[in-house]
Amino acid sequence: MGFWDFLLWIFWVFVFVAYLMVVFSIIADIFRDRALNGWLKAVWILFLIFVPFLTALIYLIARGSGMQRRSLAQAQAIQSAQAEYIRQAAGSAPSPADDIARAKSLLDAGTVTQAEFDALKAKALSA
Repeated sequence: MGFWDFLLWIFWVFVFVAYLMVVFSIIADIFRDRALNGWLKAVWILFLIFVPFLTALIYLIARGSGMQRRSLAQAQAIQSAQAEYIRQAAGSAPSPADDIARAKSLLDAGTVTQAEFDALKAKALSA
């Protein structure tokens, strides 16, 4: 096997991998699209199995812009869900005033002594 045969083989491997990426993107988009009913999804999948190259080309031409919108909407939904999860997991850090107010309520309830309250207050102010 010569250099040019190897280069040609590399080219065809690249084309095949690119084609697989397109097909998997199309399949993901078919199942992501809520406007398509189950029968239309099944028809697209069947055509994608039996006439793959032509179906992929037709799908990209006919539904390519919608494919981009659905992908972008999914990415934004994932990003907002992630941001919400981070906000919930991180919580809000209590301020020194909140710590002192909680310590004061403990003092008023008789749970802590004046010396313990002073220590809690000093700790909150030093943080």
